[in-house]
Amino acid sequence: MEVPDTLVVDLLVFLKAGPRPYREVMDAWRTSCPRLPVWEDAVDLGLVEREQDSVVLTEAGRKVLALQS
Repeated sequence: MEVPDTLVVDLLVFLKAGPRPYREVMDAWRTSCPRLPVWEDAVDLGLVEREQDSVVLTEAGRKVLALQS
């Protein structure tokens, strides 16, 4: 598995407590800066996914968090 950027891990920690509303996640993590594609990287790596109007960690996302502990 590719090691995610520190900011991607911060996003995973943000979602660790449970699903968050999609709008809240986008307000906090979406950026137009091409050098900081945190949300896009997390999705591309399969660490988070959108379920209805919420964003949740995937099993891969939970594994990355476990490795960080």
